[in-house]
Amino acid sequence: MRDDYDFIIIGAGVTGLSAAMYAARLGLKTLCLGATSSSELPVGGVITTTNIVENYPGFIRLTGTELAEAIEKHARSYDLVTIIKDKVQAIMRKGMHFTVQGKKETYFCKTVLFATGTKWKQLEIPGSKEFENRGVVYCALCDAPLFKNKVVCVVGGSDSAAKDALVVAEHASKVYLIYRGKEIRSEPINTARVKAHPRIEIITETNLTAINGEKSVSNVFLDKPYQGSKTLALQGVFVAIGHVALSDLAVPLGVALNAKKEIIINHKTSETNVQGVYAAGDVGDKPFKQAITGVSEGCTAAWSAYEYISKQR
Repeated sequence: MRDDYDFIIIGAGVTGLSAAMYAARLGLKTLCLGATSSSELPVGGVITTTNIVENYPGFIRLTGTELAEAIEKHARSYDLVTIIKDKVQAIMRKGMHFTVQGKKETYFCKTVLFATGTKWKQLEIPGSKEFENRGVVYCALCDAPLFKNKVVCVVGGSDSAAKDALVVAEHASKVYLIYRGKEIRSEPINTARVKAHPRIEIITETNLTAINGEKSVSNVFLDKPYQGSKTLALQGVFVAIGHVALSDLAVPLGVALNAKKEIIINHKTSETNVQGVYAAGDVGDKPFKQAITGVSEGCTAAWSAYEYISKQR
């Protein structure tokens, strides 16, 4: 069976791009596939929706897009790396080889890396789907300018939610950060920034129960009163309640998943339970997910693929 590539990477975020760079340095002919749908993230992945990155070694402060572009440029500097925008439909195995079926073309390889990341988890309450893109949004960096001088809320208590609130507060007149827990769980530096911001107000131990409006969002219902009312008037809802692993393509190959649908990997090698198949970044089962950890896992996967292929020769 033909092998056009030694290593095919599904996903062109910073994890996949870093894996491609490292694989090329090891002499592997490498293809990195990203999606083409307009609803999908561009090359560079989810980091491109981050306004400011301050925790990536070597860069004191830069935008997510700047970081992604730097890593993409590094990957493209190697002749052995090809980056194509093609949405993968299926992956099949025959013996020691893999067929990757894209929307545009079919590709063949010896090893596969899943660097497919995650998608935003949606609110499962009345109005969340009805008002999507009519006040309910998931990307603060993309959509915050649309809410200039408006009152909005950010739903969630993670570090991502805190950073989203800070981004939105650059445009909105008022930002409510609504979280079901007792305390938001952001990094201390971001917690301090949120609490000090004059346009951000934190509401804890509270859930949204419905999103209401006519043509667009006009208010939300809460499960407990805030300042004497369960109705909170606002024009935008930014959802930051976590992510769902994009692991469906791995299932037909027999790749093991955990209860969260994350791909289970050997954290020393980035190997899955299926020979020749690797996973790295947010789609994997590592509890601490950052750009730097995904990049590390991607490079480790490239090394593991190199060793696997070398033993087959």
